[in-house]
Amino acid sequence: MPELHWQKSTYSQEASACVYVTTTPDGTVLLRESDEPETILTTGPRQLATLIAALRTSPR
Repeated sequence: MPELHWQKSTYSQEASACVYVTTTPDGTVLLRESDEPETILTTGPRQLATLIAALRTSPR
């Protein structure tokens, strides 16, 4: 597998609990959290976009 280039989410604070995202050559989206970088969630771009849209419209 090629080297992955993780990017910190723009919504993450400068301190701990940062969310990182990357994509693989086949377009799979990978997510991990800074406190447990060995735990990686796998999803697709469409599914991630749906999640983000739902989170943006949900009451806080």
